[in-house]
Amino acid sequence: MTVKGDLRQRRAALEDEWTRWVPELRAARRSLEDGAEVRREVTDSWVRSLHTVDPGLGSAPVTDGGQVSPRWASSPLRRPVSDLAGELNSIADDAGFIAAVTDEAGTILWTCGGRVMRRRAERVNFAPGGRWDEQAMGTNALSLALRTGRPSAIFSAEHLVAALHGWACYCAPIHDPSGRILGVLDLSTTWDRSHPLAMSTVRSLVSTIETRLRAELPRPERRGPDGSGVRLTCLGTEEAALDGLRLRLRPRQMEILTLLALEPEGYPPERLRDALYGERPVTASTFKAEVSHLRRALGGQVATRRYALTTPVSCDAAEVLRALAEGDTAGALSRYRGPLLPHSEAPGIVAWREHLEVAVREAVLTSACPEHALSYGERAPYDAEIHEHALRVLDPSDVRRAIAAGRLTMALRD
Repeated sequence: MTVKGDLRQRRAALEDEWTRWVPELRAARRSLEDGAEVRREVTDSWVRSLHTVDPGLGSAPVTDGGQVSPRWASSPLRRPVSDLAGELNSIADDAGFIAAVTDEAGTILWTCGGRVMRRRAERVNFAPGGRWDEQAMGTNALSLALRTGRPSAIFSAEHLVAALHGWACYCAPIHDPSGRILGVLDLSTTWDRSHPLAMSTVRSLVSTIETRLRAELPRPERRGPDGSGVRLTCLGTEEAALDGLRLRLRPRQMEILTLLALEPEGYPPERLRDALYGERPVTASTFKAEVSHLRRALGGQVATRRYALTTPVSCDAAEVLRALAEGDTAGALSRYRGPLLPHSEAPGIVAWREHLEVAVREAVLTSACPEHALSYGERAPYDAEIHEHALRVLDPSDVRRAIAAGRLTMALRD
């Protein structure tokens, strides 16, 4: 059998599986049985996606405002990608592909390719401003690469949205020197042009971009206003890294680090002690010992008289607050992965946790974008007000009204 014959046979088999399973999954909201011939990571994504995405969707939704030029201009990926633009365009045009780069939330910031492929891509909004995260566009190579942090390929009816069944996509995440995902590079084409070498091409291009990033971005080990030594993840989980190496901190030290990251001006010793212990009787030596352990872990980068970090720190909770301050509700929701240090009972952490939860929820309730209410509603199944808001902002003909109505029924029942 020819290569194209093999592809046609594979596409037909996937179409059969999609037709067999997706309508049932949409109705039952359950995981697919192991006997299915589709990859498990794909079917798991189908199940997740069906909470927010209609398989009959014609094109990707547009991010808030639809204008991405300022975001691309300020993106750390712009320079290394622009340096490779000639090579990317040549590869895409010669092979019948379209190349795209997204931000960390899955919004396309830049594309290149031949005129025919660009026109075809624009029909499904595979263009700057299009949202291709899982909650917006379901199962696709970009959303899986962002979710897993690994290269991903999706062929034909592995896509949840039927309008994409004529496509094959190859994608890899782009990491900064500290390991944080900045976005993804994707090469997409029609199903009949699918080729296994496309993935190795994507990997090679991403490796080149990451090499240029290491040369151009401030390195984690550099100190000062243009460096970034600490990366703190404290929403829904508890992780910290220094110079790209994971820090093994005790819960109390994670609490101190989080509080200092959220208040860059720092704390007087007594106020920090109250934020950690409240009314609990704790000796001054115990409190100072915890701060000293953190200072040693950070290589001495904690000031002594007024406790504050003396090394730059990037923190997901601070990024959520910054996005909200800029009116970027979609950006805040993409970063808000759960409550702040969910196991902590420190009074200062509890106060910040409540502040974040209220701020994100209020931003959703004041947004006219239905994707915001649907996304937040998935995390807050018992919040009737959120589901009622989703029903208000959803178009009467939008099939996702059924999702919001079902969530509201469950919330009111409980």
